[in-house]
Amino acid sequence: MPEKSRKNIPTNSMTDYFSQGISIERISFEKSDFETAELYEIARNSHRDEGHTFHFIEKGTVDIEIDFQKYKITAPAVVYMHPNQVHRILDFTDMTVCALSINNEKLNPDYRNFLEEIAPAKPLLLTENIHTDIFKTFSLCLNFSKQKSNKLYHLLLKDGCNTLVALLTSAFLNQNTPLNSLPRFEVIAKSFNQLLERNYLTLKRPAAYARQLNVSTHYLNESIKNATGLSVSQQIQERIILEAKRLLYHSDKSVKEIAFELGYEDYPYFSRLFTKVVGVTALTFRSKKYD
Repeated sequence: MPEKSRKNIPTNSMTDYFSQGISIERISFEKSDFETAELYEIARNSHRDEGHTFHFIEKGTVDIEIDFQKYKITAPAVVYMHPNQVHRILDFTDMTVCALSINNEKLNPDYRNFLEEIAPAKPLLLTENIHTDIFKTFSLCLNFSKQKSNKLYHLLLKDGCNTLVALLTSAFLNQNTPLNSLPRFEVIAKSFNQLLERNYLTLKRPAAYARQLNVSTHYLNESIKNATGLSVSQQIQERIILEAKRLLYHSDKSVKEIAFELGYEDYPYFSRLFTKVVGVTALTFRSKKYD
């Protein structure tokens, strides 16, 4: 059955705590009790989260789709979603989930840079030691969130949750090669990816990114090719088309509206670009959601 009409991809603000830029909660539920609940349907619908979101799967199993990639996750594990990513739950068992979402205003800028370095991040299985540390820190932050009468409430919650973010981010980074041991071309590639994520709507030429990175366009292109096998132009196109796929699949905007939103006034050019990158037309791609 097609989903009801919607012009924009839904954004999940989670709970009322998010009015302060932070949402934190621990939820336990049984699938048998959840199937008839409205929350179940909301959870299964594709959406974005308003902040940088971590789901610490304490108990149970969940099948999730993040930007068209499907994962089966078994506790203990952590899932990180960047605010741009679109995701939905496909299936789950009885679960206990600790969830933290924090917006850019309340997030330590250094941690934001690290998170943009690892995004998109695959779900992370946790060792016993880090699992224990995360659970203890989460429990402390959850306790802070309930102390609204405390004169230092906002600071306690902000600083505590940033400590939790640091712990979680560190766990993700530890599965990757340290930045200071990477070859120069991979360091350039990581910096380029961060710039691309922030500027893909407005900067569409390799030279614009090369200027910001203080390297030549040729050197940037060689670095990206060495790191990914793709040219800078291809990387830019891939990022733009990912957003186009999200909007085609999860909203009812027309192809022309999507082209304009992504910075293309030349609608036929955008249509040709989509077909070139994806291998099918935009309308054919959209039709797959109803298969």
